[in-house]
Formats: sequence, structure tokens, C-alpha cells
Amino acid sequence: MPNQKPALKIALIGHGFMGAAHSQGWRVAPRFFDLPFQPEMTLLVGRNAAGVDAAAEKWGWSETSTDWRTAIEREDIDVVDIVTPGNSHAEIAIAALAAGKHVLCEKPLANTLEEAEAMAAAARNADKGVQAMVGFTYRRVPAATFARDLVASGAIGQVRQVRAAYLQDWLHDDRSPLTWRLQKEHAGTGALGDIGAHAVDLSQFITGQRVVGVSGLLQTFVDERPLLDAPTQLGPVSVDDAAAFTARFDGGIVGTFEATRMATGRKNSLRIEVSGSKGAISFDLENYNSLGYYDATATATRQGFTQIMVTEPEHPYVSAWWPTGHTLGYEHGFVHQAKDFIDAIGAGQQPEPSFDDGHQVQCVLDAVQRSAASNSTWTTTA
Repeated sequence: MPNQKPALKIALIGHGFMGAAHSQGWRVAPRFFDLPFQPEMTLLVGRNAAGVDAAAEKWGWSETSTDWRTAIEREDIDVVDIVTPGNSHAEIAIAALAAGKHVLCEKPLANTLEEAEAMAAAARNADKGVQAMVGFTYRRVPAATFARDLVASGAIGQVRQVRAAYLQDWLHDDRSPLTWRLQKEHAGTGALGDIGAHAVDLSQFITGQRVVGVSGLLQTFVDERPLLDAPTQLGPVSVDDAAAFTARFDGGIVGTFEATRMATGRKNSLRIEVSGSKGAISFDLENYNSLGYYDATATATRQGFTQIMVTEPEHPYVSAWWPTGHTLGYEHGFVHQAKDFIDAIGAGQQPEPSFDDGHQVQCVLDAVQRSAASNSTWTTTA
């Protein structure tokens, strides 16, 4: 084929829920977007041979391995995509960067601030042209990206307040099993890092400001849960069920944040409302294709939140998809993530969010933990 694009060989480490989402991204992106490389789903890695083989067949990966080091050692692998539990992020990412591989790593970047610092340093010290990105995928929901664009354009004036909440309920039942996400040694934190990290990153992305101080609390409501392999026995929960904190941004914005996996009735509601001197915007992930916009400069008889359907070709990412008005869904953010990462590699530019961005979010999470542990009224992120 005369105009065939050069291949970009991908190795995916992990194959659970996020492995499926990332697989969809790599598979679909080149079919809807004009990319500088053709991503090839070359190697899928998992600890259980039967499980990884089944996942590879389902999602279209060519080869499998039960050792992540295979991806590092193979010279033909260009990108290492990490979707494992957080306790393995640092080791895999640092090794991949040292081997000259591009790295995409799921959020939060690491389980501890020290690990995140080491990962960010490894990315900065990598060979020229080696790129690293952290997977805060919700930035790439068209409505969320459009919200960022509206704020940057001055549509709501000077930003004053942010209210962000990520609400899920999959742990509201005390009998829900003790998965790795409930164990500090694997997950680092509970709701704070698992979903609160998204609220922090998306708020900063939309406003263009960064959190510099917090006052927070963490709460575990269910201290013990049934073991996965022995449901009649209980094991200790060692992370938070819910997190709440107030925050100050570096440009003067005041924010309130909540993250919980115990909000009965809420399945996957990431809500962000940004209030400014001339208006406001509101976004809810459960209304994926729409954005609320309030124009405070309108006449009194015309004021009220307007629902903008973010499905027009002029909206971010949408022109590559379906005819006007046809909606997108959860998996499209991962397609956009793959597209942006490949574009950055092709251009030789640092993709966003970078490992430095991931480290900064980790600083916020760490500050919340320190504040909650000490009952401190205020803790800086530095």
C-alpha cells in the first residue's frame, strides 16, 4: 500500500475494566481520526495466562505474556500502556521510560507522592522524543473540553467558585466484596484517589488554575467486607469510602470537592459547576453529551441555565464522528485519548496531561490525606 502509515506497536499491561476501555481506544482511533501512525495492538500482559489469552482474543491483541518485563525487553514495542493497580505503576513506567518506550499510565499516577515524584522525574529525564501521559480521560469528553474552551474565552467572566463531586454507589452494600480497590497496599487510597483524582484534574483543566491548599476529611463507613475467595470470611478495609475537602486555587478560586463510592442511587456522576462574574457552566458525566450554561448578562426575563447539546461538528472531537446531533458515549473519551497521545508522539510534543500534571494532582491527594490525618484546618499542596 503506497501511503501506508508507520506502525506504532502497543503493549497493554493489564486487561480488566480499564484494559477493555483502552483496547477500545487503540482499536477505534485510527478508524475515525487521521493519525500520523497506525497503532498496532501487539502485546497484552496479565498475570493469569488463561485470563489474558481470553481477553486478547476478545479485544484483538496479537500476542500475550504473563510478565510485564516482556514489553520492556522487546525492541519492537513502542508504547507501554499501564492499567494495573496503582502499586505497580511506578516500577513499570520507570522501566519503560528508561528503555525508550512511550508511556500512557492510568490515573492516579501512583499510590504515593514519592512514587509520583520518581515517575515525573523519569519522564523528564527520558530520551528526547520519548513521551509520557497520565490517563485523566474525562478531559476528552467533548462537553468537558468545550467547558474549558468557554471558560478560557471569558464566557463566564472571572471564575470565582468551583463545586465538584464524583458520586458512585457500588460500595453502598456492606456485603460488596473486598476487592483490590479497598486495600491500601494495592490502591493507595479509596474514593479519594480512585475518583476524587478525576474531580481535581477536571476542575483544574476547566478553570486553568491549580489547587494550592486544602482542608479535608476522609471516612470509612464499612470497616470489613467479605473476602473474594472466601465470602464467609471478612477482611479489613484499609482505604476511605468517602472524601470531602475545601480548596483554594492559585488564581483565587475557592472550591469544594466530594468523592464517594457510597452515594446510594448515583452510578457514575462526576459533577462540576464553575461560577463566574458573568455566568456559570455545569457538567455531569451522566449527561455525557450536554453542558449547562448560564449567561448572567442576559435580561432578567431570559436568565436561567441553558442546555447546550455538544454534538455539533464545531465542538471538540465531534467532527470525526456521526452526523450532527448524534450522541457519543463513555468509550469515546478513550478513543480521543489514544488520538491525542499518538498525535503528540507524531509531533514530538509533550502530551497533556503529562506526568508532571499527574504528580501535581498527587500533591493535592497527599495534602488531603495529611489534612484529614491531622485534623488540620489548612494544608498546602507543596
